[in-house]
Amino acid sequence: MSTNILKTTLFLIGLLFLGYSLGYAQSPVDYVQLGNGYYEQGRYGRAIDEYTKALDIDPNYAKAYDNRGVALAQEGNLTGAISDFTMAIANNPNDAEAYNNRGHVYARQGLYVQAISDYSNAIKIKPNYAKAYNNRGEAYYNTKKYDRARADVQKTQELRGDVDPYLVDELKKVSSSSSI
Repeated sequence: MSTNILKTTLFLIGLLFLGYSLGYAQSPVDYVQLGNGYYEQGRYGRAIDEYTKALDIDPNYAKAYDNRGVALAQEGNLTGAISDFTMAIANNPNDAEAYNNRGHVYARQGLYVQAISDYSNAIKIKPNYAKAYNNRGEAYYNTKKYDRARADVQKTQELRGDVDPYLVDELKKVSSSSSI
């Protein structure tokens, strides 16, 4: 796509979002979609505002909590993010993504036991969730449970998921007995 076409497309999408923000969004889904647009633009504060509007209308809307948690984490508000992921899970206990996202924030805080628990719950809900396997493998590595880390990396590869190359290299250093 040429640069001019891309710029025009982004401009038109921006106008669409501006139209929504001027009062056209009516349902929680509309506000979440608007928030997603802001999030994709890197405008996390605006995204948070839109997700909050969705929750003002429907305080049980799990996806709005999950998305707002992601935006809060991007802004560095890890406590707020964990709170939102917890609300997403409370409203939809089968949301593997919310467990994975909360696990990621726990890992950022160095709370690897909690992270491993959340990644494991995500995997229990969605057994082929490659990202959760990779993330759990990183958490296992950080707790020096190298065999478990290696098993999760191998499972991620089996599922054709993205494996953190740094993790693979580090696991090779700690044990050359089995390949990854």
